[in-house]
Amino acid sequence: MEKGTSTGKAWPALRAAFPYTVPILTGFLFLGIGYGIFAHSMGLPKWMAPFMAATIFGGSLEFVAVTLLLAPFNPVQALILSLVIQARHLFYGISMLEKYKGTGWKKIFLIHLMCDESFAINYTTEVPAGIDKGWFLFWISFLNYSYWVLGSFLGSQFSTLLQFNLKGLGFIMTTLFVVIFLEQWLKEDQHVSAVVGFAASLGCLAVFGAQRFMIPALVVILAVLTVLRKPLQKQGGRGQF
Repeated sequence: MEKGTSTGKAWPALRAAFPYTVPILTGFLFLGIGYGIFAHSMGLPKWMAPFMAATIFGGSLEFVAVTLLLAPFNPVQALILSLVIQARHLFYGISMLEKYKGTGWKKIFLIHLMCDESFAINYTTEVPAGIDKGWFLFWISFLNYSYWVLGSFLGSQFSTLLQFNLKGLGFIMTTLFVVIFLEQWLKEDQHVSAVVGFAASLGCLAVFGAQRFMIPALVVILAVLTVLRKPLQKQGGRGQF
């Protein structure tokens, strides 16, 4: 556990973290605006979208939550649907156990602020020399969180004025993950984890379809890498688990 915090560590970490989040700023701001417009257009009050963005912070789950709030009360269905949609975070959490060690009180916020994009950046990015790890990870997560909440606020508040087509903006996130995958490929000495992930995803996509492949793919990846972890460590590999 870290002993206290200081602006001497926080501000350099913020300056180091911000450039990594710029692609997320572009995507989250506009997608958040789209979410705010959608929520208000469905009849929810203007404060509801930013409130759900700040408390749920679940991306696609928040869009589903809008329809759940407008549907007949069914808490069991809401619970199961939420678990299914967000189940991938179980695997994110397992992957980040080692990374989040020693972050002290920030770990609480890092857990709540976890999302696909923050996981991708925090998992693959090497903390710059001389920068406090806990603050760096915190700022990556907090900045991405703030972009989404700000976008949803703007969309809900100005929903009657902002009428434009947001179709295709989701591809920004797809390109981000492709770039991160290629960067990680170049950094690794061996590519077992990348090949396993790619093959498992394609196989599960073919078997389960585009709407249901993610959870089976994550299970397969976790199982295979768990089996291969010790052999790879004995070989001195640098596989990412």
